[in-house]
Formats: sequence, structure tokens, C-alpha cells
Amino acid sequence: MPGCSGGGGASRHACPPSPASSFFFSSSSSSPAVRCSSPSRPSPRRWLASASLVLLMQLVLLSSSSSSSSSSSTAYQRPAAAGSGKQQRPPGFTERTLILLDVNTRSAVKVLNENFLSLQLDPSIIKDGWLDFLSSKRLVTLARGLSPAYLRFGGKRTDFLQFHNLKNLAKFRGLAGPDYYLKNYEDDIVRSDIALDKQKGCKLANHPDMMLELQREKAATMQLVLLKEQLSNIYSNITITARSLDKLYNFAECAGLHLILGLNALHRNPDNSWNSSSTLSLLKYSAGKKYNISWELGNEPNGYRSMVGRSVNSTQLAQDYTVLRTLLQSVRYYHRAQLYGPNAGRPRKNAILLLDGFMKNAGSAVDAVTWQHYYMDGRVNRVEDFLKTRLLDTLTEQIGKVIKVVNTHAPGKKVWLGGVGPAWAGGTNNLSDTYAAGFLWLNTLGMAAVQGINVVLRHSFFDYGYTHLVDQQFNPLPDYWLSLVFKRLVGPRVLAVRVAGLQRKPRPGRVIRDKLRIYAHCTSFSNHNYVRGSITIYIINLHRSRKKIKLAGTLRNKTVHQYLLQPYGADGLHAKHIQLNGEKLLMVDSETFPELKPRTLRAGRTIAMPPMTIGFYVIKNINAYACRR
Repeated sequence: MPGCSGGGGASRHACPPSPASSFFFSSSSSSPAVRCSSPSRPSPRRWLASASLVLLMQLVLLSSSSSSSSSSSTAYQRPAAAGSGKQQRPPGFTERTLILLDVNTRSAVKVLNENFLSLQLDPSIIKDGWLDFLSSKRLVTLARGLSPAYLRFGGKRTDFLQFHNLKNLAKFRGLAGPDYYLKNYEDDIVRSDIALDKQKGCKLANHPDMMLELQREKAATMQLVLLKEQLSNIYSNITITARSLDKLYNFAECAGLHLILGLNALHRNPDNSWNSSSTLSLLKYSAGKKYNISWELGNEPNGYRSMVGRSVNSTQLAQDYTVLRTLLQSVRYYHRAQLYGPNAGRPRKNAILLLDGFMKNAGSAVDAVTWQHYYMDGRVNRVEDFLKTRLLDTLTEQIGKVIKVVNTHAPGKKVWLGGVGPAWAGGTNNLSDTYAAGFLWLNTLGMAAVQGINVVLRHSFFDYGYTHLVDQQFNPLPDYWLSLVFKRLVGPRVLAVRVAGLQRKPRPGRVIRDKLRIYAHCTSFSNHNYVRGSITIYIINLHRSRKKIKLAGTLRNKTVHQYLLQPYGADGLHAKHIQLNGEKLLMVDSETFPELKPRTLRAGRTIAMPPMTIGFYVIKNINAYACRR
């Protein structure tokens, strides 16, 4: 073979790449040129340097396949072809960036609750009247699509909720609206309730269109009232009647959800101890109905001073939970009921101090420790804010703080993210209810799973504002479809991901996984389209360019099913509709979901992730040991 060098002059040939280096290539033609000696009489020094280079590349490959999923990806560059000024690339690859991906299939790093992705309903739906429509066939169908799951009935207005063992009395319903339609509206609700009472099993209703239109008018007015309350921190009381509780429990049962009911912690005696009278009445009524309910007390107790000018410290809160545990044990039907708390706010200084004191004094009283996280306030008005990697990464630090406190006092105690959403204060129209919010939601699920958060409760399934999964026309929003695909494909066993990547200009602390987030689980055992042993990988591409991912190691040459989620229509990231592998997702009717059809990628094919997209990839025939049991 003729000699070659990086200098100018006559025609030269590029050195043939070694087998080890052929996996990686540079994205820049300005890389240092490779100089080769003539093969006729290689000098010992040059031969030794060449052998060392090959050995170094092989060591790089070995280290990339053995690195843990939590470590940062290493940046690699391969020198350009000598003298030609053009990048020499492996056949069939035209992208400037290639990521090698492998998964540890021997054992799971975490095993989560079967109800990992769960839901929340805010008590405000009592005030704006939507609770009366939880018997809708369409809403029940949509909720059933996300089962098995917990349904937490709690939120900002938990601590203004009072139970009265009454039926449909208008003065307790909190109805609002013009007198000319209020009476007819109330009559329609009563007639609907009577019809439901005659049904056996799940009580489902077909509400007249006029009834729904009147409700939407009322909800639009009440939504402004609720938002004003939240922004001003001045709240009015909400009454939950026996009839309302019946409807709530019927909805949860029909949808296959386990109800967690939040109790009012701000109903207090003059000595600031918790007043349990309303709770005892509620427990007796629920036990008489044999309602299988779990319980929690209060919502974000660290924020009570700013809400009502009264604080509850960690010692008092611990005593309140001890009283509630004793109360549950006194009601025979609930003596083994689950109790969760303290549902602290974002783990800043005051919340961490409260959580630490609570765990010290009453950590054994709760079956799981709960807390909340919201990424931003409702004043955000730019789609770019939903795409910032530093915003996505805030959750990791918050989880670490909470787990540290819990493990200090009760090692091994389950930790739940008891309320999470893209934004508080109702969210932002055309942002937190669009495709753009899906990046935050899926990254929350991935981060929480890797760090061992046992359950994540999404705020909210259906209510006022713009952070819900289902809108007031009973249509699924992008985050709902994302959650549905997650439920169908992702199981509770979390696997370690191994990634090696390239960058155009390597910089310390900036690696390709900043904007390319990859998580792996065993495929859900409840999905009968896939045998046990299958793996589901889900990927977030926040880059504004396409990224290519090559399956390596144990994943090499396996058949892959792709579920690629992209916005539908001309609105781009602001879209409120979503497409799966190019097909718009819409309900067939009120009781039928569209078929979630995968696209089959042949064995060995590189995965191409379009810019600003989300993808789920099921590795079918891998027979992973961690996923066979």
C-alpha cells in the first residue's frame, strides 16, 4: 500500500480505519489528519504508536459498554481522512452524530409500584360542578385506559373541604349561575342521579348536549373565581355530600382506580390540634358503604401560613397523623387502610424542615411519604421555557433532598411524588396543555423511576385550568396520549442504560445526553402483544436536529417496534393533537380507543429520532433475564 501523510502535494490515500474505530466518526473536517507510513518497512516507533491507538480505541468501546446509566456520556472524535478535506464515514450513515445504546438486561436497578403512573383530581371540581359528570361513559373510558392507578382526590382546596351526610341539596352543591337556567340545570342533575341509582354495577350516563353546554358555561365563570382564589390565597369552603362521595367512588371503581381521599387538616380546635369530627362522620359513612379507600391528611402543610395566616409545625402535624391512624383503627373496616403523607410542597428550606420533623416523630404512621413538585408558575408564556434542560434537571436535586431525609429516619420507606405538573396556578393556556409539555411529563416519569420514586401522581386528570390530561370537551390532550402509551408499554422494572456518544465540539460538562434523554424498563407484563423478556426504551430528543441511535451490545440485531409521537398539524409544539407513527390519535367513540400501531424496524437498523420528538421502542426478541420473572 502506498504511503500517505497529512501534508500537501501529490495524491494521498486515507489510512483504513481499524475495526474498533469504525463505530465512531468526527463531525468536523478540521480534525487533525492521520499520518501513515509505508507498509513496506514500518519503523518500530510508528508500529508501536499504531498498535497503541488500536488498543486505546478498543478500551474506549469496552468502557462505553460498561458505564452506568447515571454517568455522563463520553465525547469521542475520530480524525478526518488525511489531505482530502472530506469526512470519511461508514457506508449508509449521513448524520454527524451517532449514539451507541445498550441496556443491562441481567437485573433491574429499581422495581416500582404497579400503579407507578397515577392520577389526581382537585376538589375544585365539586365547586365548578364537574363532579356530576364523572359518570360520563367517555370520562370513565379515558380513566380506565390509565388503570391500574391510584386516584388522589386532593389538592389546594383539600383543606377547605367539609363532609356532610346529605343528599342533593342545592345549598350544599355550590351551584352558581343565572337563575333562568339554574333550576332546570338542577332538575336535570337530579333526574340523572335517579336514573343512575337504578343501575347495577357501574353507574354510567349519557348526558344530554344541552346539559353539557350549560355546565361548560358555568365552569367558564367558576374557573375565573377559582383562579382568583388561588392567586389571592383567599379560599372559600367546599362541601362534599354523601351523594358527591358516591359519584366519586363510582367513577374510581368503574375506571379501575384506587381512591385516595384527602382530609381537611385546617379544621382545627382552639388549641391548634386537629378537629376530627367531620372525618369521623366521613369514615363511618364510607365504611357503611364498604368503600375501599386510602387516606391522607392535608395538602402542602408548609404553606399554611401564607394561605390562612396559621401555621402547623412538624410536631403538631405528626400528632395529627397519629390521631388519624388511631381513628382509622377504631373503624373496623379501615383498621388496615393505607395512610399517606405529609404531602409537603417543593423541598425548599421550610418544607424540608417540616418533612424532617414529621419523619422523626411520625414516620411510622404513614405507609408512604408524599411530596409535590411543580416546574414553573402560571406566568410562563414561552414554549422555550418547557425545553430547558436545566429546568428538566431540577427534579433530580429535589428527589435527592427528599430521599435523604426519609432514609435518615425510616430507611427503605416508600416515597411518592404525590402531585406533579408542568405549572401551578392552573397552568398556561396553549402551553401546559400542548405537545410541548410532554417533554417535562415524560422526563418526570423517567427521572422518578431511575431514582426509585414508587408512585407519581399527575395533576390533574380533569378539572379547571390548563394542566389536565382531558379537556372540558372530554377530549384527550397530548399528555393523555403520552400517558396511555407509557401505560401500555412500560413496566415497573427499571433497567440501567449504557450510552456512548459523539459531539461536534466536546466541552466539559456538556454531553449529548443533556438534550437526548434515554430510559429503559421491562415491557409491561399486561401487554399481551409482547412476551416476557421484552424491553421498552423511551427517548426524548430536545435537539433541533435528527439524532441517530445504534443499538449495541445485548440489543444488537434485534427487531424493534417503534412508537414515535409527534405534534399533529401546523401548530408544532403548540399542538393540542398528537400523531403516532404519522397517524393522528383520536377516540373512535366514547368507549373505544384507537389502535396503537407500531412501526417495525428491521433487525440492526439504526433508530432515527426526528428533532423535538418523543419515541418508545420495544425490543421484542431479546429475552432479557431481568424481565422474564
